[in-house]
Amino acid sequence: MLYKVQSRDGMTLTSTAFQNDTFIPIKYTCDDVGHNPPLTISQIPKNAKSLVLMVKDPDAPHQTFTHWVVYNIPPSTMQILEDQVPSDGIEGLNSVGQKGYVAPCPPSGTHRYVFSVYALDTVLDVVPDPEQQEIQQAMQNHVLDSAKITGLYKKITQ
Repeated sequence: MLYKVQSRDGMTLTSTAFQNDTFIPIKYTCDDVGHNPPLTISQIPKNAKSLVLMVKDPDAPHQTFTHWVVYNIPPSTMQILEDQVPSDGIEGLNSVGQKGYVAPCPPSGTHRYVFSVYALDTVLDVVPDPEQQEIQQAMQNHVLDSAKITGLYKKITQ
């Protein structure tokens, strides 16, 4: 089944793995293989030059934890497959200072994991291996539309 959340302007971010504001299947977390879930982007603005994908946990103990950042994704990209970096996208650094997807693994309680996609009117020119904050700063005044889907997770071994 395909679940979606639509932005006000029309762009959508969907997943076949979970519905908005419901639990992410264990398969996509630290309690199993920890692959990124499949995502589908639709109704991308025609004048978009690139896409940015960010996955964040706003419920992390000290500050928002960035699980994944991919930028300069071609706007023709409509699918992000399970356990794959979007085609021709460039990974930035996550909150552990590495490239790649960090599976949800909250230390306690239920956390929200916000998967956001942004359509930009430019291709980002940033330093090599940028952190999420550098990507967000470069995106300022360039976002044409955005969409998100939020998954929940509580670690089984708590």
